[in-house]
Amino acid sequence: MKKGLLFRIHSFTGLLSGIFILLMSLSGSALVFHDELDSLQHPAIGQLNGRPLLPVDSCYRSLQKEFPHAQISSCMLAENTGQPFIFSVYDSSYRKGTQTMQVFVHPQTAQILAFRGAGKDRKHNFMAWLTVFHNSFHLQKKGEWLLGVFGVLFLLSLCTGIIHYRKKIVPILLFKKPLYRRSNLHQLIGVYALLFNLLIGATGVWMQRYVFTGSFYAAEQPYTITRKPSPALFFPLDSSLKAVQQQHPAFTAHVIYFAPDAKRNTAVYGSRSTNSFIHSKKYADAVFLDSVGSIARTAFVTEIIPENRRDIINAQLHYGRYGGWPVKLLYGLLGLTGAILSITGFILWFKRTTR
Repeated sequence: MKKGLLFRIHSFTGLLSGIFILLMSLSGSALVFHDELDSLQHPAIGQLNGRPLLPVDSCYRSLQKEFPHAQISSCMLAENTGQPFIFSVYDSSYRKGTQTMQVFVHPQTAQILAFRGAGKDRKHNFMAWLTVFHNSFHLQKKGEWLLGVFGVLFLLSLCTGIIHYRKKIVPILLFKKPLYRRSNLHQLIGVYALLFNLLIGATGVWMQRYVFTGSFYAAEQPYTITRKPSPALFFPLDSSLKAVQQQHPAFTAHVIYFAPDAKRNTAVYGSRSTNSFIHSKKYADAVFLDSVGSIARTAFVTEIIPENRRDIINAQLHYGRYGGWPVKLLYGLLGLTGAILSITGFILWFKRTTR
């Protein structure tokens, strides 16, 4: 391929995906610190000395008294007395029950502390809103399609950039002084963040690969969701969680998805300490409980089919959900390079076209 054509492809794909890269870079860097930033919008908890952490059963009953007609979907468990129980609920008091709201429950008194919306409540739940934005631009299937297409363009821009600037990669890595000037910022950032951006681009496109399949374009059948008030718990959850812990001592529960009726299972998601470092510390494994609280089945990450396990690892690599703070800081900083590349690339293009 001729050098001029290769450069034009690099410029064209970079310009087309520039805004996408900028938005995904900024939102992705913030989402690496999702839990830390989201906690800033949690209600304050006045801890009571000498009071233990309540079982989830008590919090569930307290929530039902406050919202007797609500459908209680799930609960994020409090890890200690300094964290609230966070229930996901559908209730007519919030957006007529059409959208999820999160209810914060005091971990020692079961008092309702506050509630807020989920993915569409930008003011009170910004990180959930940003997550939906990063995954679909809040455009549902159209946004998912845009992510897939722009992701491919981003990868194409990276690959053509590698070929076009290949002779400068080694000199830049060897700190050749003539290359270290302001006008070369685009190349410098591109080289030093090359592997990271290839990783993010490739894992992102892999997650969106379904938009290039025929099933994605198939007409969706109309479906009406029926919201029903949640029943009382079918069994003492706290006792069942202790039994799960005894049978699987490496497992720590994180989120409970409540069964809407006695015919279905209650799902408990968490993770085992024996899992590989690459797997989520909160959602890697699942235990399903029947209507009397006994273990119906497990879905540990080591038990699922290899294809699904690869998808899980791919997502972990994309979002940087492994390795703790060192990895988060690395992803947060390198994630911003995409935004810098889109801005510096546009400046270079603008200068060339206005000469």
